[in-house]
Amino acid sequence: MVPLPLDDNVRRTTFWFCTLAIILANLYVFWLELSLTGNDVNRLIFYYGIVPARYTTARGLATMTPAGFVVPIFASMFLHAGWLHVLGNMLFLYVFGRTVEDRFGHFKFLILYFASGFAGALMHIYLNAGSRVPSIGAGGAIAGVLGAYFVTTPGARIKLTIFPLIFWTFQLPAVLVLGYWFLIQFISGYAMLAVETATQGGTAWWAHVGGFITGMLLGLMFGQRRGAASASFDH
Repeated sequence: MVPLPLDDNVRRTTFWFCTLAIILANLYVFWLELSLTGNDVNRLIFYYGIVPARYTTARGLATMTPAGFVVPIFASMFLHAGWLHVLGNMLFLYVFGRTVEDRFGHFKFLILYFASGFAGALMHIYLNAGSRVPSIGAGGAIAGVLGAYFVTTPGARIKLTIFPLIFWTFQLPAVLVLGYWFLIQFISGYAMLAVETATQGGTAWWAHVGGFITGMLLGLMFGQRRGAASASFDH
């Protein structure tokens, strides 16, 4: 059984335009993925996913172009491996992104989101050097949103459910929910360091860890947007 966030109790003062736009963009790209055949999807993931071997081996670096270095890192944030992958990511972004965007404003939110995704990708590449398995998903960027939420709104209460027991809900402080989430990512990533990764796929745990830490740092650096009511909670 998996705990899933459904909502938080933070009173926001602005509409979450950027969060909504990113969610819609991800869903649109996933809809385009569904329209492709199996071979076309594989080619799409190979060219626009993050393949660590391209960045860490002599053969990969010999054929790397500036666009080839940067484009997959950002394009991969809009690709997903299945319905559970995309819906799970978008649920987390919806629950936590709205409050983070309200706290920092739209522009800083976008900086935090994509900078966290970029940093998470670099950590994934570094700790999976030589791997030929493409990595896709918005997990690193969304982890950055969670990290910023963790350090700026730890006292908020998160409404959760246990899948598949979706008819039962309960609330926990954000510091516990996100602290537990980060601990799972770190432990899972550490366990995977002992596994041969050259041809083995799976969750990009270290992208989540790197994104979360980056989001924490940026969350501490960014000042709260003037007028944001992020410290006012319903009880």
